[in-house]
Amino acid sequence: MRAFASFLATVLFATSPNTVAQSPCPMNLDFTKRYLASEQSVRLCDVYAGKVLLIVNTASYCGFTPQFQGLESLYEKYAEKGFVVLGFPSNDFFQDPRSEEKVREFCDLTYSVKFPMFEKSHVAKRKAEPLFQALGQEAGRFPKWNFHKYLLDREGKVVGSFGSTITPNHVDLISKIESLL
Repeated sequence: MRAFASFLATVLFATSPNTVAQSPCPMNLDFTKRYLASEQSVRLCDVYAGKVLLIVNTASYCGFTPQFQGLESLYEKYAEKGFVVLGFPSNDFFQDPRSEEKVREFCDLTYSVKFPMFEKSHVAKRKAEPLFQALGQEAGRFPKWNFHKYLLDREGKVVGSFGSTITPNHVDLISKIESLL
């Protein structure tokens, strides 16, 4: 009888809704964003939690715009291991004035971008939207130009902040990504 009571108590405790561990949404992913040139929005946590993320502010008319090609290569190479590039076009530095539809078309036709691209966003410190405020504050630096990259680990913590001159194929960036996968 004691064995049965012990077994029953264990089963009830293990299946109690109060004991099921629920992983909270990481602060840096607790935002709802709209996909570029789309009406569809997504809570970043629901889709990207548990993945290694490279969050990048992009621009179509910038000297660093060819980084789209390297970003796409990174995405293709590491996607199966749980790595995702998230692109956020911004006109904060006056180099992406076009409509979202034109930005989407440019990314598709010029660089065959397949990684997720989101609505145009403010990223510069003085007017950064909440996502980029959170990233900038945790990293201790905000984008000073286009193609700033924030690297987040699987727990959603910023583990790297890379300026525009650090290209997607830079050894420091790649080694950091690989160490997280």
